Amino acid sequence: MKDAAQLIEHFVGESFRVKSAFFRENKETIARTAEIIAHGLRTGHKVLFFGNGGSAADAQHLAAELVGRFGPNRPALPAISLSTDTSVLTAVGNDYGYDKVFSRQIEALGLSGDTAVAISASGDSPNVVEGIDVARSKGLFTVGFTGETGGKLKDRVEVLFRVPSRETPRIQETHALLGHILCELVDRELFPEIYPTD
Repeated sequence: MKDAAQLIEHFVGESFRVKSAFFRENKETIARTAEIIAHGLRTGHKVLFFGNGGSAADAQHLAAELVGRFGPNRPALPAISLSTDTSVLTAVGNDYGYDKVFSRQIEALGLSGDTAVAISASGDSPNVVEGIDVARSKGLFTVGFTGETGGKLKDRVEVLFRVPSRETPRIQETHALLGHILCELVDRELFPEIYPTD
């Protein structure tokens, strides 16, 4: 493919441009959100992640970073990906409809003081929106990862991270880095002794 090198340069350049714009705009909000999540974890609460498709993979990835470890060894942190239990997903999807697959789990597992992180490039996925609505009604701290418009999540979450792009790959690449940064900031807030001083 003779244009492959140019395409690669374009994709990488666009990814850098989108990330640079997003993180320049959202530094303070990211830091504040990490502090709120860390406070919740410190006081016995948990984080619930959810999304569809690639965003479901992001939810699973970020839950694993907290339950396992992100960097240096430290105690496990309570986090759950709501997109990984196929028995629950298929039972709820079959009995109540696919729009309920996250909201039903939040109804069962979510407690006031927990954090709900909804990941959706469009911000419009009906099951993600319903999940956030139930999370809010139960007093969870709500965070949305979306693309440029924010979709229906825009007016439903307490903290909205809108990536300045309408291209799903660029949005998801930025979500992955945002998730990693939040995980490391939470780690450093909770376990400063395991990180070398800068």
